[in-house]
Amino acid sequence: MYQELIKQKLQEELDIELKHVENVINFLNEGCTIPFIARYRKEWTGSMSDEKLRIFNEKYTYFNNFYDRLDTILRTIEEQGKLTDEIRASLNNAKTLSELEDIYRPFKPKKATRASKAKEKGLEPLANYLLMQVNNDDFDDVVSSFINEEKGVKSKEEALQGAKDIIAEMISDEAKYRKFIRNNMMKTFNITTKRNPKGEDEREIFSMYYDFSESLSKVASHRILAINRGEKLNVLKVELTGEDDNNTNHIASKIIKKNSPFQDILLDTIQDAYKRLIKPSIDNEILADLTETSENTSIEVFKSNLKELLLEAPTKNKIILGFDPGIRTGCKIGIVDRLGKVLYTGVLYGTSEKEEILKNEAKKLAVLIARYHVDLISLGNGTGGRESERFIKKYLFEMFPECKIDYVITNEAGASVYSASKLGTQEFPNLDVSVRSAISLARRVQDPLAELVKIDPKSIGVGQYQHDMNQKHLGEALGGVVENCVNQVGVDINSASPSLLTYVSGINSSIASNIVKYREENGEFKNRKDLLNVPKLGEKAYQQCAGFLRIQDHYPLDNTGIHPESYEVTLKLLKLINSDISEIGEDTLALKLATSKSVSVLAKELKVGEETLKDIIEELEKPGRDIRDINVKAELRNDVCDITDLKEGMILDGTVRNIIDFGAFIDIGVHQDGLVHISEISSKFIKHPLDELHIGQIVKVKVISVDVKKRRIGLSIKQAK
Repeated sequence: MYQELIKQKLQEELDIELKHVENVINFLNEGCTIPFIARYRKEWTGSMSDEKLRIFNEKYTYFNNFYDRLDTILRTIEEQGKLTDEIRASLNNAKTLSELEDIYRPFKPKKATRASKAKEKGLEPLANYLLMQVNNDDFDDVVSSFINEEKGVKSKEEALQGAKDIIAEMISDEAKYRKFIRNNMMKTFNITTKRNPKGEDEREIFSMYYDFSESLSKVASHRILAINRGEKLNVLKVELTGEDDNNTNHIASKIIKKNSPFQDILLDTIQDAYKRLIKPSIDNEILADLTETSENTSIEVFKSNLKELLLEAPTKNKIILGFDPGIRTGCKIGIVDRLGKVLYTGVLYGTSEKEEILKNEAKKLAVLIARYHVDLISLGNGTGGRESERFIKKYLFEMFPECKIDYVITNEAGASVYSASKLGTQEFPNLDVSVRSAISLARRVQDPLAELVKIDPKSIGVGQYQHDMNQKHLGEALGGVVENCVNQVGVDINSASPSLLTYVSGINSSIASNIVKYREENGEFKNRKDLLNVPKLGEKAYQQCAGFLRIQDHYPLDNTGIHPESYEVTLKLLKLINSDISEIGEDTLALKLATSKSVSVLAKELKVGEETLKDIIEELEKPGRDIRDINVKAELRNDVCDITDLKEGMILDGTVRNIIDFGAFIDIGVHQDGLVHISEISSKFIKHPLDELHIGQIVKVKVISVDVKKRRIGLSIKQAK
């Protein structure tokens, strides 16, 4: 019924052509995934990106829900026999779900209220009499006429109070009053917080909110999330404060007539309606709206951070030693080969205070490096990390110069979550939890994307207040980022884990398990068509996933992002330029493609879309390419191992570990990341830290404050330049 209106709204809000709106809706309804639509249906969508398609999908879902609700409300009011042209027009003109609910409020079935009980006592005519505001010298007699002990009205006072309760609820249910009050509060009220003595805040994490007040129209998203957490922990009391008289006066101006005989009664009723019914309800609505907006803002930052982390460059063709630091139980070691297969696990005491032990442990480590031909050490940045780094540099490298290999400091966030997870147990059932972390650290450097998909995105450590948010919304948003990254990079079907395969377009956990099982039973996949032999992987799933899966060392096109549905066009293209698939990736092919006819001319001859042809040409020139860039390693100081080693004025190298609305957390190697406030990022004005920084970026920072007790470190990037 409303589909044409929904299409029109999508067209207007996203500024896209109507035909593209219709095409995307059709693809979604057919069960196509967003990565597939974005990559292989560009001509039908106007080359909409993954991100824009996800926004499209969210809005399409919202509009469908909106109009379903509108239809239900219209039908319900009509069944009550109360649907007027005015109400219908108001509902049809509503822009948001909250507006719909405000209009529907008077007609919504309610639980027993003071007003409903008063109506049962027959007091509604008295309420209407008061609202008519006609002069009557016999007012006491009118009120007395409603005394009825059988109905529970024992006095004039009870009768009058019941009538006032009915009027109060009528006022509370009026959508126009609620809309005015909500808008006025958002413009003029403050969110105010006080310390709640009942809650515990030993580290005074919420100290800045013990006596805090800020305009609702200006309060930052991260403050709302912090306040919510403080209230949840019973540390803070929260209220919305402002000039309530402006709201009650507005209602009075609409209800009370000039020279009304019942002015005092109605004013008292309006005050009651506002304080008892309207204000608490709208307070909750505003706080809920602010929370939703804040969560959405935070999720967008989280998504950006997660994408940067997932697309960090892999370290290919290296044998890597994962080094998980530890103080009490020693440092766990895990060595993996070039394909991630575990070669060795063990324990070293590289954080011991005894030099003799450190020398013996360095000798053991040197033997392991030589025996397994280790190329790189991946050192975790957790507790004992800087002591372990000093052990590697002072004892291993100095005592055994032949073992002086590269090492990187790797963010441990989420490694312990994976190690203790069901997946970690299934993958390494016979290994200790901490040893699994060492293996994960090694693999995380080898292929960050393949390893990080095993961890719940919320536990990777690149967001803020993620555990206080709407978990369903957050999970869907972050899952979408992981899905986009996995499909953007492509997946080697002969080595991918079930965790990685699950994020491939068209593949669910059941199909992923079947792919791995088929691979184990039948050997490696020789071509993409073999996928059709996998149980539960039908034609539709094959269409969605085939282009994102790679098969090396067999048919050349199967190791590209060219979809099998375009193989015929690709072969025709190669023939047209006097080439064949043996030249894929060669300079000769690139030259032939560059000097051939224009893309538009070739597209017409081959009867294929220009965008599709451009993608085919790009894949032919660079088959099996990896879109991930190479990162730079920070140089950390040997004399800075703990927060107690820091002095104001120090200039250090650090790695951006997390970006939030008000700044960025930088790893400077002291177990506690330092905060660079947004005002200390750049000398020029920036709207958001993401304008200047990204996850994994190496930056120089100046230490501007150190609070050892609260474990807080203040840093500045602009002062370090």
